[in-house]
This record gives sequence, C-alpha cells and structure tokens, in this order.
Amino acid sequence: MFKIREAVYEDAEKIAQVHVNSWKSTYKELIDEQDLSNMTLENRIALWGAVLKQPLNGQIALVMETEDNHIIGFISGGKERTKNYAYDGEIYAIYLLDEYQRKGLGSQLLAAFTEAMVNADYQSMLVWVLTYNPSGQFYIQHGAKQVEAEQVTIGEGTYEETAYGWKDINDLLSRLQ
Repeated sequence: MFKIREAVYEDAEKIAQVHVNSWKSTYKELIDEQDLSNMTLENRIALWGAVLKQPLNGQIALVMETEDNHIIGFISGGKERTKNYAYDGEIYAIYLLDEYQRKGLGSQLLAAFTEAMVNADYQSMLVWVLTYNPSGQFYIQHGAKQVEAEQVTIGEGTYEETAYGWKDINDLLSRLQ
C-alpha cells in the first residue's frame, strides 16, 4: 500500500535521491554520460531544500511513500514557466524509482497532483518530456496532446523536448478517477 502526501522540507534529501536515481536510469539511453553526470545528489538536495523551504509561485510538490514511509516517487509543478503557451499549469517533474514503475503508481501520482492543481484553480496543464523518452506515451495515454517541440540544453548537450498538454485538467481528472 502506498500513500501520497504533500512534500515537506524534511523530505528534500529523499526526494533528491529519487530524482537522481530515476533521472539517471530513465535517461541513460537518451542523454550523453557526461551530461547525465551533471546531476548530482548534492545539487538536487540543495534544489529540493530551497523548493520545499519556500515554494515559489504556488508550487505544489507531492511524494508517494511506502507504508514504512520510504519515498519512492514524487511530482511537482505549478505555474507554466515560459508563458509562451495557452496553459496556466505545468508539471515540472515526476519520477518513480525503477522498481515501482509500470504498476499504475505514476497514474496515482498524476491523479493526486491534478486534483491539487484543480483545487488551486488551474484550468490547463502541460509537461515537457525528452522527445525520444518512451515515457511520453504515459501522457498520451492519459489524453494529453502534443503541443510543441524545442531544443533544450542539458550539461554540454542539446536535446529535443516535446510538450504535451491538457487544455482542460478537469477532463484529465475525470480520466484518472
């Protein structure tokens, strides 16, 4: 049994561990090793400590944990960051440890996050995914439509990202319930 709750400052290190481990395993075939190595536990602890200590722009962060309070995944997001698209909300990050993937837990995290976003008065939402990441199918299966593709720099490399979006997150929430 897993539970989802709001992330707190004390979760920063555990979230950072999930972030680094999941990021490196997810992107090992998609990103050059030298660019992968730029994400360290230390910089992610600092990032998550700052995010959770003083969330900016109404950022929402949720964790999924086991019965014994071991964090196995997280999702975070808030206002759409670029203001270039007709979406008011954005998923900034969603990660699950490898051994917990493909068990429906990502959908549970997405559902809890979407509900929190609806409660925070967001109407629409997008998420950016590396274009060749098979996880992009996860969003399509949940009704997202491709919005845009653009280049992003990670470390020294340049990679293509694709945005997927839901014009009405109430529709997404209905699909997930």
